[in-house]
Amino acid sequence: MELHDTIYVKETVSSWVKNHHSELLKWAKYKLGQGHAAEDLVQDTFIAAFNSFDRFEGRSHPQTWLFQILNNKIMDHFRKSGRTEKPMALEDANFLVENLFDKNQNWDINGFESYWTSENLLDNPDFRENFNSCMMDLPLEWKNIISDKYFFDKKSEIICQEYQITATNYWQIIRRAKLLLKKCLENLIKS
Repeated sequence: MELHDTIYVKETVSSWVKNHHSELLKWAKYKLGQGHAAEDLVQDTFIAAFNSFDRFEGRSHPQTWLFQILNNKIMDHFRKSGRTEKPMALEDANFLVENLFDKNQNWDINGFESYWTSENLLDNPDFRENFNSCMMDLPLEWKNIISDKYFFDKKSEIICQEYQITATNYWQIIRRAKLLLKKCLENLIKS
């Protein structure tokens, strides 16, 4: 890497630290609890982003890419620490799929809101792994739009602006992505 490339990468990653550190740290603390492990993993995330900067193609928002790195670091942390978690029972997975969407195939958060708790779903490594696998099957732009909407709570107008798409196209992507996620989760539960 040439000197001017290294300077550019350092400046870019430094701006990412400034703009995204607090959100990454909140997420890591939520997943790991208070303490040094969360701070260490966020720091490791930025180091990994610097070291693998050439793999960032800019097709997703930097925050999306950083969260993917952090989530991988968190999963590695759980594996290394030997933390075991109760796998999702088949009836829990069926409940999830049956209540994830309403009869019109619209995402129905209210239908399973009480189930969406840290001890049931969000902290279940099997679910996360399956859900991440299903997310990876989506087209890149769809995956990024779903992440921005549901994980980062971005407004639809901002997402449309960032991806230079119309509101109609945005809602079609959301609907199709949710249908693909549903089908993927159902297939994983059946297998």
